Amino acid sequence: MIPRNEYPRPQLVRENWVNLNGTWDYTEDNAMNGRELAYYKKDSFDQKITVPFCPESILSGIGNVDFKLCVWYRKDITIPEDWAGKRVILHFGAVDYLATVWVNGEYVGEHRGGYTPFSFDITDHLKASGNYITLSAYDDTRSGHQPVGKQCQGYYSAGCSYTRTTGIWQTVWMEAVAPEHIASLKIKTTVSAPRADVTVKLSRHTAGVTLTAKAFYDGKPMGEAVAVANGMTTTLSIPLAEAHLWEVGCGRLYDLELTLSENGTVKDQVTSYFGLREIALTDRKFLLNGKSVFGRWVLDQGFYPDGIYTAPSDEAMKNDILYSMQLGFNGARLHQKIFEPRFLYWADKLGYLVWGEHGNWGVRINEFEELANFLPEWMESVERDYSHPSIVGWCPFNETWDNNGHRQDDRILKIVYDMTKAADDTRPVIDTSGNFHVDTDIFDIHEYDQNPITFREKLANGIFVTFRDRQRYGGQSFFVSEYGGIKWSEKEGGWGYGDAPKTEEEFIARYKALTETLLDNPECCAFCYTQLYDVEQEQNGLLTYERQFKFDPAIFYEINTKKAAIED
Repeated sequence: MIPRNEYPRPQLVRENWVNLNGTWDYTEDNAMNGRELAYYKKDSFDQKITVPFCPESILSGIGNVDFKLCVWYRKDITIPEDWAGKRVILHFGAVDYLATVWVNGEYVGEHRGGYTPFSFDITDHLKASGNYITLSAYDDTRSGHQPVGKQCQGYYSAGCSYTRTTGIWQTVWMEAVAPEHIASLKIKTTVSAPRADVTVKLSRHTAGVTLTAKAFYDGKPMGEAVAVANGMTTTLSIPLAEAHLWEVGCGRLYDLELTLSENGTVKDQVTSYFGLREIALTDRKFLLNGKSVFGRWVLDQGFYPDGIYTAPSDEAMKNDILYSMQLGFNGARLHQKIFEPRFLYWADKLGYLVWGEHGNWGVRINEFEELANFLPEWMESVERDYSHPSIVGWCPFNETWDNNGHRQDDRILKIVYDMTKAADDTRPVIDTSGNFHVDTDIFDIHEYDQNPITFREKLANGIFVTFRDRQRYGGQSFFVSEYGGIKWSEKEGGWGYGDAPKTEEEFIARYKALTETLLDNPECCAFCYTQLYDVEQEQNGLLTYERQFKFDPAIFYEINTKKAAIED
């Protein structure tokens, strides 16, 4: 059976595709001799790996957790006969970090960035038979020049840094398309006069082709729009006959069908979906569809014991959301990692509020040149995930500490904030979570005080400003985006914040007191507890790394769902 065989791009779906996951040839090239030795033309490599799982993972069949400066993959491919006359697009969901692709020994292209998708039209490189793909991935997590997130830069995992991911870690696949086809789309909705504005980007400059967009809800037609394309980008506005709002716990999704035709002949057809919802910040409250909603959020690292960065199954990603909701959380900070689109699909479907965040750790925030290694990938992620209703905010940076005695370069944070706002004017943006804010829509702090009394005293005036020598509160919405981190484990050793409770009763009492401090704070619009589940040595989850509840989830559901002071 092909692993992870679900369609990998849920908001732009075509029927004609081939999943390339499964067994690939694999080798490691720490001496970086592969190009000189023409590995891209080799018939085979010395090992086998199961894609899309990284070589550090158990599920890959390799399980080598050491540093790997360069790895190579090779796979024979067969092009379906009914693809004749079509363009063949090769897709990679994510490859960490610098990926270079060859087809039949011919260079196709490269992509820099370990978290975002890329694709190549490989039609002109294909033969009648005997086709193969080769990929190399260069990954230097210690360089200081690439985002690595929570991937540990020491040999052993330690503190809140974990096992690394190298090479392919999301689905590889092919699809057949016409030369003129739908390359991407962005969907923006309006609640007051219900409509969906769909911006479609075509594969090339085209004039005279017709775009038709149809929206449905539970199979019932909701609206239709038609436009004639003139160039590469066309926007259609679809008035919706009925308003079914996307809300917390109720991901009421509309289906969308897009058809590209010319003189009555269909050239391309894709399906998608959207949620009817709007986000706003007013009077320091977080508003969803005009109603205040308290963000009961939890930190989700996106790690798995057998797949590391890659979920072992689609069901596993869905279950993480369901476990969180069982505990009374209504969303999550997707922390130091750009998550898979399939995770976002389940968040969309289940009505789960999430923050999109980059894995910025590893990039030196005090060197202006590093903007070139960060910004392109971040903007790719904003473009990829713009249409997901579950994403309620963007957070490009987390804890941008000063480095080697040099202060962070505030220009970098300001540029990234401005670029994010320019790309998406529908969501709030936090410039750097919990640290030295430069320009932010929400003022957030991280506070891991384990003493409920002193924790409450710090927040007695509503707003608590950390790093007073570096930042000032400017009247924004206020959010304690990391707190808790209470250690609880039956394992020896491990790591968590502060002193661990001695009993289950002490753990629950501490959790309740810390959380109610934030719920009772009339200035606080959200919290984010650290964290949903343990990750390796970090033993402060409410579930184990294997996704077993440590305590009765009903206890935390009752605490977390108490009405917040700021809520209407």
